[in-house]
Amino acid sequence: MSFTELHRALGVAPGPLTDELLSDAVAAGVVEADGLDWKSELPAAKGIPQTDFPKDVAAMANSGGGVIVYGVREAQKAATERIDVGELDEAHERSLRSAAITAITPPVFGLNVLRLGTEGNRAVVVEVPASVDGPHLIYKNDYFAAPVRNDSDTVWMKERQIEAMYRARFEERRHAKDALDTLFSEAVAGRDTDTRSWLIAVARPRIPGFKDRLSREAAREVLSMAEQLTLTYAGRGSIHPLESVDRLNPRPGLRRWVAVNTATGESSIWKESWASIHDDGSVTLATAVGGHRTRAAAISKVGKSSPLRSSARLRT
Repeated sequence: MSFTELHRALGVAPGPLTDELLSDAVAAGVVEADGLDWKSELPAAKGIPQTDFPKDVAAMANSGGGVIVYGVREAQKAATERIDVGELDEAHERSLRSAAITAITPPVFGLNVLRLGTEGNRAVVVEVPASVDGPHLIYKNDYFAAPVRNDSDTVWMKERQIEAMYRARFEERRHAKDALDTLFSEAVAGRDTDTRSWLIAVARPRIPGFKDRLSREAAREVLSMAEQLTLTYAGRGSIHPLESVDRLNPRPGLRRWVAVNTATGESSIWKESWASIHDDGSVTLATAVGGHRTRAAAISKVGKSSPLRSSARLRT
């Protein structure tokens, strides 16, 4: 699911980029912006690193991400008509992705290349993700430069802009470490780590994964799908933490949904687990890995006064 400049210009909700959406944008005469670039021709597969493609991708990445649409003619920045760019085969797509990695430093990963339309009206959309690794540079022999979008134009950064982007990169890395430490501390809080061992797992996206707070239904779906996914890595022969949380009824927490522990009985507390999904896409999981009940401990718990053991002694 995406929310691009096309969605914003047309005032539609986040969703996939479709041929219908592109046609509506052209019909509405949507104008180019920081996150939208109209192109009439797709660069040839041969020699892509020497074309403007790396510069356009780097500029989008340095400007918070956006889409480059090949197959739209524009006039005065506004889309006027769609034209056919031909077939984009696998080798051509591979060349586009390769150029974003080999011709740009640091590389731009995660390009989303879409083929839209049918013969006679084919278009290619390259969705460039937002990046926290800026500034992305392109090199020409011994020279380098950092492109950036300025409304409908691509311009070169000045020295102070490059300095600011490097500072932002280093600050983001420091903040990411602090945020992970905070998540870990929150996940550990309330766990009886002094009496048994716990496995604490936390993960946080460098770029927030959700535009809005997840609904309870969406959080429930994420938890259920995660539980199913675990079975592809480990079968039913072991204990799965997500089977010990309330996946169907996550509770609202502070900017998160919490799947509370359901292993509360005396015979199941040894597999206590807690999970949470945060509004920014972070996830945490805490599960007990110590204090497991063994068969010998269970028999000892029954005790010599158990009717079953007493009757067994009488029979012998």
